[in-house]
Amino acid sequence: MRWLWVVALVAPAYTVPYNGTAGSTGDGDNRDRGPCTPQHGSLGTEVLLLCPGGAAEWRRGDTVLGTSPAPGLALPNASLAHEGHYSCHHPVTGETWATICLRLGYPPPPPAIECWATSYPQAVNCSWGLSPEPLLDTDFVATWRHGTDTGECTLTGPRSCSFGDLQVFSLTPYELNVTARNPLGAASGALPFLLENIIKPDPPEALRVSPIPGEPQKLLLEWSPPSSWPFPEYFPLHYRIRYSRDNDSVPTTVGPYELTSHTLTDLEPGSLHHIQVAAKDITDSGEFSAWSPPASGTPWVGL
Repeated sequence: MRWLWVVALVAPAYTVPYNGTAGSTGDGDNRDRGPCTPQHGSLGTEVLLLCPGGAAEWRRGDTVLGTSPAPGLALPNASLAHEGHYSCHHPVTGETWATICLRLGYPPPPPAIECWATSYPQAVNCSWGLSPEPLLDTDFVATWRHGTDTGECTLTGPRSCSFGDLQVFSLTPYELNVTARNPLGAASGALPFLLENIIKPDPPEALRVSPIPGEPQKLLLEWSPPSSWPFPEYFPLHYRIRYSRDNDSVPTTVGPYELTSHTLTDLEPGSLHHIQVAAKDITDSGEFSAWSPPASGTPWVGL
């Protein structure tokens, strides 16, 4: 991990104490003031704003902060209240020597990565998080390795990516590496995995619950494999079912079943039931999907 620190020079600097209002926008600090030089600093550290003209008058927005000697304006124990637009000026003529837009945050921590083969065997989908959040714009580069093969994991969102061209049943682990970078530093995280261990389909779709005429204790369930699962005929799924009566906090789980339909039996006549379905690779590799959105139905009620 590389860290970029704001280093104070040996020469004395004028210090602005935090008084609870230094970061407020009541001084007009949020107005469009034209171009300024961006500067970034780490929260909780002393940040030094440099002025090229020597001793200078410092302003934050329209508020005069005071005159400081070179090299600049020190902000001890910088907080988000210190973010904003600063400028340094000739102490007599008021000529502007520099304008600075200050943003504060943290260097990125190593990304925490998770990967799932929701479209096995076509693709692996990965996502990651940062804790604590850097609070600054952070860019990511994601790459994968499999033995001597390497490639780019194509970004699919701000913090997600996917890659394909997979070798199924390989005993050589894949590894995803994600590097996070912002103006204060960079950090990398890695996740090794065997492809078959991360299989996790998306939930089944289009769950339908129907009464069966003449059967007051049965419901017919029908659903479709997840559309993101590319080859159900060659890589079949099996399913488990979770159901409960209305206002019953203890659901019943049954299965797994290999068909995309099932008849629930021995149900309480006339009771509304809520049903969900989950899917898993039929070889039991990886994990079950999340539960599908619930569907509800009541067994047949005779006239």
